[in-house]
Amino acid sequence: MQFLLLICADVSLVPDDAFARGCEGWTEEMLERGVLKDGGTGLHAHASARTVRVRPTEEGDEVSITDGPFAETKELIGGTCILECATLDEAVAHAARHPSARYGAIEVRPIWDPTTPPPWS
Repeated sequence: MQFLLLICADVSLVPDDAFARGCEGWTEEMLERGVLKDGGTGLHAHASARTVRVRPTEEGDEVSITDGPFAETKELIGGTCILECATLDEAVAHAARHPSARYGAIEVRPIWDPTTPPPWS
């Protein structure tokens, strides 16, 4: 099963040398174990983000575009990874070893296989 890791950081806690240190060998270890399926995608700073919402009205769809990330929060999404693991617990264990977990949070979510019934039905 595949799992998406949403790598979030509290910008007030990120060490000055975090970008220079990278993932401190985590990526290489996950590749060696064969669980890292997408080597990770880093994102530009949250200030460059735009959030788009569309709401139906009687006159037609109303499009709203706001600057910045979706939520008012200290922890901002800085990147993603995709892992292939047997269980959610295994994916969580790998996420707990990611350096970013020390100064933020990593949300681990199973990726829905669209050939199966929706998990919310």
